Amino acid sequence: MFTGLIEALGHVEDASGLAPGRLAIATPLGAELSPGDSVAVNGVCLTVVEANGARFAADISPETRRVTTLGSLAPGQIVNLERPLRADARLGGHFVLGHVDAVGRIVTVRPEGDGYWLDVEIPPAIGAYVIPKGSIAIDGISLTIAALDGRRVGVAVVPFTFAHTTLGTARAGDRVNLEADVLGKYVARLLAGGEVEVG
Repeated sequence: MFTGLIEALGHVEDASGLAPGRLAIATPLGAELSPGDSVAVNGVCLTVVEANGARFAADISPETRRVTTLGSLAPGQIVNLERPLRADARLGGHFVLGHVDAVGRIVTVRPEGDGYWLDVEIPPAIGAYVIPKGSIAIDGISLTIAALDGRRVGVAVVPFTFAHTTLGTARAGDRVNLEADVLGKYVARLLAGGEVEVG
């Protein structure tokens, strides 16, 4: 389980010398990781298979490549990284599982006051799980939904988050991983008598 509070940024390494389906990330966080550890990469929970002080590597299954943006990562691209929540730690964001529900598309990134405003188009499959002032993870970042207009969610991003996550380089048209609030998904499933399907 994660919180959506990004710990570090990493850079995708050239994957030409790696096993098929393996992703290598250059980051000082590699010194904190060991094989078998979990780590969220752009909101996707992966298992570390190699780690040293400067990098780590994780395998990406064909299913993960299909349903997230990880399959389209390019060498040099920046990614958000977070280690799992410890049982004795404070929960500063919201409960994020690292299980992506859908891929959305950024519509707008614009300055607003001291911060920024981000509009993201979401697929119908997760529309039932987003509410104004509710939580959503966008590329693993815990954000509050400030506006909801049909298939579009708007979030206000504070300067610190913008500067210390991939949102600082985000552009209109970029694809992003989306995870709806797990509590909302359970409530929706309960109210629907177990018939709700996500993804």
